[in-house]
Amino acid sequence: MTTETEQQTLPKHVAIIMDGNGRWAESKGKHRVFGHKHGVKSLRKAITFANEKKLQALTIYAFSSENWKRPEKEVNMLMELFFTVLGGEVKKLHKHNIKLKIIGDVEGFSERLQKKVAQAEKLTENNSGLVLNVAANYGGRWDITQAAKQLATQAQQGEISIDEITEERLNSAINLDQLPAVDLMIRTGGDHRISNFLLWQLAYAELYFSDVLWPDFDADTFQDALDVFAGKERRFGQTSEQVTAR
Repeated sequence: MTTETEQQTLPKHVAIIMDGNGRWAESKGKHRVFGHKHGVKSLRKAITFANEKKLQALTIYAFSSENWKRPEKEVNMLMELFFTVLGGEVKKLHKHNIKLKIIGDVEGFSERLQKKVAQAEKLTENNSGLVLNVAANYGGRWDITQAAKQLATQAQQGEISIDEITEERLNSAINLDQLPAVDLMIRTGGDHRISNFLLWQLAYAELYFSDVLWPDFDADTFQDALDVFAGKERRFGQTSEQVTAR
């Protein structure tokens, strides 16, 4: 159980880039598909952990808009795996009061998968616990672009003026605007980059990079990231003295 003191040091919103499935499988002499399937088990652990810690939101990078460039066989497998996981896991999420939201250009998916996404979101839309955002066919540049198009259309139609296009209004058109800002971004697999993930939303997030490959990610790895976060002084442009005086 999370104590009240510990709760005060926890991030409200954690984002995760789940990297290393393919390399994990190849290190064991298996096909990359094997790693992706084991990665689902690690995702279950991460969701359970986040829910137990009473985090407000967990956003995971499931399938980027750049992943379409991968070999066709792997892309098809990822789509089928996504479809299977949605069908098999959503009832469990609902049982634990978790709200599921898919962010990204879902129109790029098959009609069958789009229908499955809509059904999953509908089932959990009134849940009040952890918000689980799954970024699928998502890219940070796409997110900012679609928000800019929304505001440009509103300006063109005379609904807003150019001067009314502010940082706050742009933020309201970008995904996850109803949630707390991302406090902590975790990336597994050893690479130190954000790979077009939540470019706007990560503006003031703490970044935690782990050499652990995603199928080996567990509660201990997650806790290590939270421990590092708890030790950070988050100044948001201010001085240490200003933060202390608040």
